[in-house]
Amino acid sequence: MNASQLSALLHLASPALPIGGFSYSQGLEAAVFHGLIHDATSAQTWIKEHLTNVVTKAEAIIWLYQFEAWNKGDLEIVCHWNEWFWASRETNEFRKETEQMGWSLLKLIKDLGLGKSEDLEMIHSLKPITLPCVHAYVCNYQKIEAIDGLHAYLFSWLENQVMAAIKIIPLGQVAGQKILIEISKTISSLLKDLVENSQSSQFQLNTFSPQLSILSSRHETQYSRLFRS
Repeated sequence: MNASQLSALLHLASPALPIGGFSYSQGLEAAVFHGLIHDATSAQTWIKEHLTNVVTKAEAIIWLYQFEAWNKGDLEIVCHWNEWFWASRETNEFRKETEQMGWSLLKLIKDLGLGKSEDLEMIHSLKPITLPCVHAYVCNYQKIEAIDGLHAYLFSWLENQVMAAIKIIPLGQVAGQKILIEISKTISSLLKDLVENSQSSQFQLNTFSPQLSILSSRHETQYSRLFRS
């Protein structure tokens, strides 16, 4: 990776990226409200299980499918996995989250002068737009390797989860950093398997997460909340 690619990757992983990730907890706030998370240990367990049992079973693989489709210029496959991922979001909040963040990232890269005009027009025509679709495109456009782009995507997800836990439970900054460091090791160990799974015809996507979906549905009508999901 050269300096330009590293800078682009750090930019995409930065919490300062104005796409609204900080405003979502992805069910974590509801889990705190219902007593499933109450301290640093339970927060770390929840976030790690969410990563390994939910995100890596479908979302991360779809990101890789999208990256490969952009690499080949196969717009039909891009559209297919964009729609598939949106359909897999089981609650209204989860759907709005990926739409809003995807749209915001698309607007940002347009404003920054990144991307090919014909590609951006095609993405803009998608209804809805999802975050993995746009994020994978930006990484591909900036010639970032798939495994590195996915690493940035997952780390951003992890950082948003930790920041949500710090605010909601609440946790101290040091406790949050310990969770971040520990689970980031898990991400690093998963990356090679994720790439291999995305290339295997035997791998089956799995979005089965009933507890998370129920918590997300309850969050929609939660009496008091800080986050949008």
